[in-house]
Amino acid sequence: MKIFPAIDIKDGRVVRLKYGDYQQMSVYDLSPAAALAEFIVSGASCVHIVDLDGAKDGHPGNAAVIEPLLAYGQLFAEVGGGIRDMATIDRYLAAGAGRVILGTAALADKKFLLDAIAKYGEKIAVGVDCRDGKVAVSGWLETTAIDGMSFCRQLRDYGIQTVIYTDISRDGALSGANIDVYQRLSQIADLDIVASGGISSLSEIAQLRDMGISAAILGKSLYSGKLNLPEVLAVARGENQV
Repeated sequence: MKIFPAIDIKDGRVVRLKYGDYQQMSVYDLSPAAALAEFIVSGASCVHIVDLDGAKDGHPGNAAVIEPLLAYGQLFAEVGGGIRDMATIDRYLAAGAGRVILGTAALADKKFLLDAIAKYGEKIAVGVDCRDGKVAVSGWLETTAIDGMSFCRQLRDYGIQTVIYTDISRDGALSGANIDVYQRLSQIADLDIVASGGISSLSEIAQLRDMGISAAILGKSLYSGKLNLPEVLAVARGENQV
């Protein structure tokens, strides 16, 4: 199982939201570049980068900060937040992203989604962010009536290979992942699931690994020191049992 340390960016700074609430935001002293450097030193091979301003406003407000991170080239980088046109996809992939994540646009603009899949295939992932099982959009500010599990299956049928599923009620709270929902998601054939939201123990990493989850995103658990990235990576590789 792969591990994606997260770099969430607002106004050019590294932050973490709690429950997707922009009013409950922790701001960290290190720069996005410094965070990336720390992850590399700790052995990371992947990184998850989100433009929170972009997610909320609908355009990539932190692209100038993000593009130098993608240019490092030492990690597989996935990037999301405000990606709602082909030009932005082109821009991030040209800068070095291995995968771009569509969120609101995947739900609001089916033609754009299908065109992106046709052009870039596995380099297009979709972030399915759910509150009480329903898909949330516009930087998590609006919750729809669409069932998250059904939407994941629909995305698979469209040709999406990777879904990043976030349980908003767990995100940034260090309260533990929603293991039950990932167990159900792991049963969807031909779809790689990336777990996100609340992961805060090595035992959860082992559980997600053993159920066949493709990858996990860690944010606040790393920044707070609750989890140690080299230990997490060892468990994800199956080298340490917990």
